[in-house]
Amino acid sequence: MAANQRSFRLCGHTTYEADTTTEEQAEFFYEVYGHSARRYRTPSSSGGSSKVKETTYVISKEEPSSPRRKLASQSTVYSDVSNPPTNASSTGRVTPATATEQHRLLTDEGEANLPLSSDDPEFYKLVVEAERAIEEGILPERIYQGSSGSYFVRSRDNLTVGVFKPKNEEPYGHLNPKWTKWMQKMCFPCCFGRSCLIANQGYMSEAGASLVDRKLGLNIVPNTRVVALASETFNYTAIDKAKAKSVKFATERFPDTLGKKMKAGLPPKIGSFQVFVNGYKDADYWVRRFQEEAPPEPVRKHFQHLFEKLVCLDYIIRNTDRGNDNWLIKYDKYKVETPEECIFVAAIDNGLAFPFKHPDEWRAYPYYWAWLPYANHPFSEKTKELLLSKLKDLNLVRELLEDLHKLFKHDKGFDKSLFDRQASVMRGQILNLCQALEMGLSPLQLVQMPLLRIECDSRSKGSSFIQQFQDKYPFFSSC
Repeated sequence: MAANQRSFRLCGHTTYEADTTTEEQAEFFYEVYGHSARRYRTPSSSGGSSKVKETTYVISKEEPSSPRRKLASQSTVYSDVSNPPTNASSTGRVTPATATEQHRLLTDEGEANLPLSSDDPEFYKLVVEAERAIEEGILPERIYQGSSGSYFVRSRDNLTVGVFKPKNEEPYGHLNPKWTKWMQKMCFPCCFGRSCLIANQGYMSEAGASLVDRKLGLNIVPNTRVVALASETFNYTAIDKAKAKSVKFATERFPDTLGKKMKAGLPPKIGSFQVFVNGYKDADYWVRRFQEEAPPEPVRKHFQHLFEKLVCLDYIIRNTDRGNDNWLIKYDKYKVETPEECIFVAAIDNGLAFPFKHPDEWRAYPYYWAWLPYANHPFSEKTKELLLSKLKDLNLVRELLEDLHKLFKHDKGFDKSLFDRQASVMRGQILNLCQALEMGLSPLQLVQMPLLRIECDSRSKGSSFIQQFQDKYPFFSSC
């Protein structure tokens, strides 16, 4: 860790790096999680590499009349980072033994962990709310559409707040509850899966699409992150269920002994958590109605711009599963005077994107929006102003790929060579998109351009690239 950085830790397992520590940050952690925040400083020269100086802020709960919670005490101790204390101290610090949060994100070590980042506090509040709802018995509900195990997650008010897709319940996952995919895998293994995608990476693809959306300022993908949740409604093995039942019995039978050392409950599942959007319908629903009764011209122009942003996102990440049933439209005909508040687009179901090669075997996995009439119009000036300067900025493209690398590498099956191939496909897609925007082409003409891969030349240490055209095409080009 750099000398000017510090790492915050919540409940002994949640970290967040920052350059400074303030009481306001400690209070922010308390407001979100109801627990105190630790500050770990740089390693002490006298204490060895595993000893660090730790400052714990403890939030007082005894002054309800105060408009702001006060920092009741501050203690400085030395502790072993690799083996944090398991019992609460006399100062009231929250330690792993007293922690109740089960929600985490991924760390560099590959275990589940939540980086406490104040850049998106609303998202983390939402996930914590969903977690507390699960503790109170409001369990996620399985979505029966689709080819994998996915769940509507609810709040304590019984409102749907997100969609959770566990990694091990994906179409390739060993705990996928959909028997149709199991039958396909058993009976037709040669036709199962998509050879251009990395298996069991759908949850990372969902989060990666959200990352690209935020980086480019498209704002059409609902906020999506990688989290870990546990619930009885998820699909677990019989062994996991039996273990959880035994531990629960033991902790309830001996609360003063085993109850303090063992943690009851099913193991958390790693997966993608996407914020639920309300009031949207399948694009196919509204597209059909717009063909029967066209919206006002200002609304049509704004919808065309939103459609073009969807096209650009799908093309950059090379989404292999974009039908008219997995992107959504929200339309309020009573607000046509302000098109920005009248119609919205949400790009969901991005789990089959980021291929490491262009489809070249049986199926082409085309973009089904290319058959819509909106794909015949050239890209608008508004779309060019939004994206062209960003996509032509090599530093921004490099930062985007580095951010995706930081995200994808947390998966246990991460392969650097495959990611390099994914990056080469993305570079080729970005180059084609830049040319289409500059030449004033339409989305339909964009998808007809020759497919490219731009690979980094290993001899130049990233300073030059090799451009290659696709030389093999799938047998079926329309499916």
